[in-house]
Amino acid sequence: MDLRPIPYDCEGQSLTGWLADGGGPGVLVVHQGMGITDHSKDAAATLAENGYTAFALDMYGATATSVEQATGLMGALMGDATLLRRRARAGLDQLAALKNGPHAVLGFCFGGIVALEMLRDKAPLACAIACHPSFKKPEGSTGLPAGKVLMMIGDQDPIIPAEDRDAFRAEMDEAGADWQLHVFGGAGHSFTDPAVDRLNYPGFRYDAKANARAWGMTLAMLKESLAG
Repeated sequence: MDLRPIPYDCEGQSLTGWLADGGGPGVLVVHQGMGITDHSKDAAATLAENGYTAFALDMYGATATSVEQATGLMGALMGDATLLRRRARAGLDQLAALKNGPHAVLGFCFGGIVALEMLRDKAPLACAIACHPSFKKPEGSTGLPAGKVLMMIGDQDPIIPAEDRDAFRAEMDEAGADWQLHVFGGAGHSFTDPAVDRLNYPGFRYDAKANARAWGMTLAMLKESLAG
């Protein structure tokens, strides 16, 4: 599936997203902490192969070349919920200009934080889906993420302690959200990304079985939420 770059702007910050057009409903793809890599492009291509119009948005305006750089780029957005929300909305606006709604969002890792924050911001989304997200909130986050939510995590993910899972459940119940939290036994962080194994971080590893199951659940949720 061919992808094409889509340059756009958010309040003076130049950004470049990637479009994979499968002709069907629109799905916004939000990248991991390193920025747009082959992982988020491949996710957009997979969605297009399944009939969706996928737009991999750019939250940074750059792809990190080191963990230190990624920490700085992500930290700037995690420290300012308003800025994070504006960047996310700019990506959604690009998708909406290309494909009428309803739309969904699929986030990975940091992108899962963005997906939930978009629901708190009352973005017009049929559902929010995330694989191995953190449940941390950006500074200044307000509102409740009411809507349809599917989160998928590994039970050995070192960045999602039990107390964060409990806080997520409590927030979903308070919001009255239609939510699901699936925990894959034996899986760690970034289980959808084959490239993560090169980092040699404890608890970070690709898991083919969890990845396949996550994609199955993702496509089922998109079919349920975007039908018609």
